[in-house]
Amino acid sequence: MPTTLPVPLEFRLPEGWAPARPEGFDPGVAFAAVHPQPDAGFTANITIDGGFPKDGVTLAEIADASVEQLRDLADTVEVVHRREVGSEDAPALTQRLSFAAGTDGARLELVQSQVYLSLVDTGDPHKRAVIRLALTATAAQHDSVLGDFQDFVRTVRPDTGAVG
Repeated sequence: MPTTLPVPLEFRLPEGWAPARPEGFDPGVAFAAVHPQPDAGFTANITIDGGFPKDGVTLAEIADASVEQLRDLADTVEVVHRREVGSEDAPALTQRLSFAAGTDGARLELVQSQVYLSLVDTGDPHKRAVIRLALTATAAQHDSVLGDFQDFVRTVRPDTGAVG
């Protein structure tokens, strides 16, 4: 059963990407989309999940926990790049992970680009939600779908319910 996001979001998928059933992904995924062209039997995907962290937990600590969670599933996990971005009012963090994982008896070299967004809960401005946007692809395909993911990230925003 897909998880509900802590805050409603609106976004636009890149051309050619299609919504997928989140049940086939990690527990906690609220939305998933897949690329139309698999590589080496692996389908590049974009996932969205999120939650309400405990007070005082930083985006870097949440990103560290994500790395540790992936280490439970993958043979090797390396943080290739991490950078804090955004502003004091709207902090964000990006990181790129490389890892090896086995699927259907084959070992694949995968790359995951993650973006963590800190959003104020519109129902309670004292609470903040953290949303994780992730692109997972084979190492060979990652750079060719990264632009799609970056375009997708630029469209993600809280859904205020306003009719435009």
